[in-house]
Amino acid sequence: MGAIKKEYFPNYTYEDYKLWEGDWELIYGIAYAMAPAPMIQHQAISNRIARYLDEALEECETCQALLPIDWKIDDSTVVQPDNLVICHTPQHEAYIKKAPKIIFEVLSKSTATKDLNLKYDLYEQEGVNYYVIVDPKESIAKVYRLHEGRYIKVCDAFEDKVVFELEACGSFEFDFSKIW
Repeated sequence: MGAIKKEYFPNYTYEDYKLWEGDWELIYGIAYAMAPAPMIQHQAISNRIARYLDEALEECETCQALLPIDWKIDDSTVVQPDNLVICHTPQHEAYIKKAPKIIFEVLSKSTATKDLNLKYDLYEQEGVNYYVIVDPKESIAKVYRLHEGRYIKVCDAFEDKVVFELEACGSFEFDFSKIW
C-alpha cells in the first residue's frame, strides 16, 4: 500500500476557522480541537502565570501579558497560546499578527504532543524569543530562548528564578516557585 497523499486531507483557512464553534487551533491548514477544556490544575497554573506576568510588566508601557487570544500567523495557521507577552499594539481586535515575545504553554494530556513538537517548531520558526513549556504533572517548566534562529534550553525551572529580557522594557525576573 502506498503513502497517503496530502491532498486527501482537508486544508482549512482562517475563513473556515472563524465559523467553527468551540475552541480550535489551525496549524498549516489542519484543524486541532482544544477539547476537553483544561483541568483545574492547568487553569490554576495558567492564572498564576498571567498574574505574575502582569505584575512584572506593570511599569512597561509597551509590553502586555495576555491570556489565550488568536495569533493569526497566516491564512492557514491560527494558534491560541495559554499565556503570552506581546510588545506591540495589536492592529486587530480579534487577533494578533506579530509574534509574541514570550509564550507559556501549560501541558495537558490532550495537547502535550502538539505543544512539545509542532508548536515548538512553529514558535521557533516564527521568532518567539522565549518558549516556556509548563508541565503541571511534574512541576517543571522547560524554558527555551531563541538564539540565532534556534531554541536553546535555558533551564528546567521548578523553584528557580529566570530572567526574561525584553528590548522594550528591559528585563524582569520570573519566580517559578510561585506558579505550582
